[in-house]
Amino acid sequence: MRRRWISAGLMGALALANSASCWALRNGDAASSCAACGGCGGLFIFLIAMVALNIAILVWVARDAKARGLDNSILWMLMVLFLGLIGLVIYILARPQGVLVPCPHCGNKRLQTSVKCPHCGIGS
Repeated sequence: MRRRWISAGLMGALALANSASCWALRNGDAASSCAACGGCGGLFIFLIAMVALNIAILVWVARDAKARGLDNSILWMLMVLFLGLIGLVIYILARPQGVLVPCPHCGNKRLQTSVKCPHCGIGS
């Protein structure tokens, strides 16, 4: 629900900046028009960067959970998606601790203390 309000607020800000740009352009003030569009562009780039960062964090959580032998990596990823930074902190505190080493058979990372690799299933 909170994300909908944030999304609606951002869309409202973009619409307001766009209408300011159109108003300035109609009045013949090209500099004001460019400044208003520049604000929109910066906000748009910021939103794209935030989405890219969230996707990178979700991919990292899924890969890390799989490497640590957690069967429910998708659930951890969904928790981080919906809870954001709090979900990431919960995942980092709840995941199995240990050193990740490459599997001698498949090359994927696994916990050093695990009996078998979560990727290929072969024991070391």
